[in-house]
Amino acid sequence: MSVRFDLPDELSASAPPEARGLARDEVRLLVADPAGVHHTVFSALGDHLRAGDLLVVNTSGTLPAAIDARRGRQQVVVHFSTELDDGAWVVELRAPGGPLLDGRPGERLALPGGASLTLLAAYVPGQARLWRASVSVPVPGLLAASGRPIRYGYVPRAWPLADYQTVFAREPGSAEMPSAARPFTDALVTRLVTDGVLFAPLLLHTGVSSLETGEPPQAERFRVPATTAALVAWVRARGGRVVAVGTTAARALESAADGPAEGWTDLVLSPDRPARVVDGIVTGLHAPDASHLLLLEAVAGPELVQRAYDAAVERRYLWHEFGDVSLLLRR
Repeated sequence: MSVRFDLPDELSASAPPEARGLARDEVRLLVADPAGVHHTVFSALGDHLRAGDLLVVNTSGTLPAAIDARRGRQQVVVHFSTELDDGAWVVELRAPGGPLLDGRPGERLALPGGASLTLLAAYVPGQARLWRASVSVPVPGLLAASGRPIRYGYVPRAWPLADYQTVFAREPGSAEMPSAARPFTDALVTRLVTDGVLFAPLLLHTGVSSLETGEPPQAERFRVPATTAALVAWVRARGGRVVAVGTTAARALESAADGPAEGWTDLVLSPDRPARVVDGIVTGLHAPDASHLLLLEAVAGPELVQRAYDAAVERRYLWHEFGDVSLLLRR
C-alpha cells in the first residue's frame, strides 16, 4: 500500500452526524480529481457530477449482527459476518480488547433464548479470527430478537439500527453498513435525478470489516442485475462516468465487468488489478492500515488518493461510518 498518513484519534466520528446537529447530507465532502482537491458539503454533490453520470448504489441492508454470548464463564460478543451456501455462518468472537483468537473446533457458546452456536472450523485455514459455525436456531430471527449493530471502540454508545441503514437499503444481509451511501437523503436523490444524474442498483452483502493488518478482504455475496450492467455499458459508451457509491459497489461492479453476474466474489482490487469499469467512487475515509485504501488506489491512483487523505487530515475531516465523505474521480 503506497498511501501513508497518521490518523489522530480525535478524527474518528464517535456518533451519527444527527447527534452533532447535522442532517445526513450535511457532512463534509472532499472532492479530489486530477484538477485538484475541493472542500464542500455532501448536499452539494451534484455540483461535481454531470448529466449522464451514473451512480451505482448498494441495496444491502444492515443486520443487527452483534449478539451477546456466554463462553463458559466468560461473556463475549459474537459478530455474525456472512451466511454460507450450506447454512453455516462465518462468525467472529470478540471481547472488549478485540478479536478472540483461541477458538476450538467443536466449542459451543450459549446464545440468548436458549440457542447455541458451535464452532466448526477456521474459515480461512491457518487463521484464527473467523470461524465457520452452526447455530441451533434460524439466525435472522435470533438477530432480530437479540442482536444490535456492530460497533467498535471509537463509537462509545449504542445507536438504533435505523442509524445504520441507508436510503437504498432493501435486502438485509450486511454485517456492517455500506456506509458511503449514508449521507444520501430522499431530497438529494430527487435533486440529482432531476439534474440528469442516473442511478442503478446492485447488491453486495458486506462482512465484518475489522480485518487484521495485512489480511485480505473475504469473499462476499453479490448480484449485479442485467439492467445495471446494461446501463453501465450505455453510460460508458456515451462518455459518462460510472461512480460507485462505496467500496462495496466498486467491488461488485468490477466483479461483473463483462456483464451481469451473481454469486461470490473474492476479487481484490489494487494497483496491480486496477478498476476497469469504475471511473470514480463516493467513499468514507478509511483507517491507515485498511485494505480499502488499495481499492481506492485501483480506482483513482495512488497519487490522487494520497493528496485526498493529506487534505482530509489537514482539514480535520471525520473518519469511519458516521464521518465525512470523499468523492474521488479519475477523470
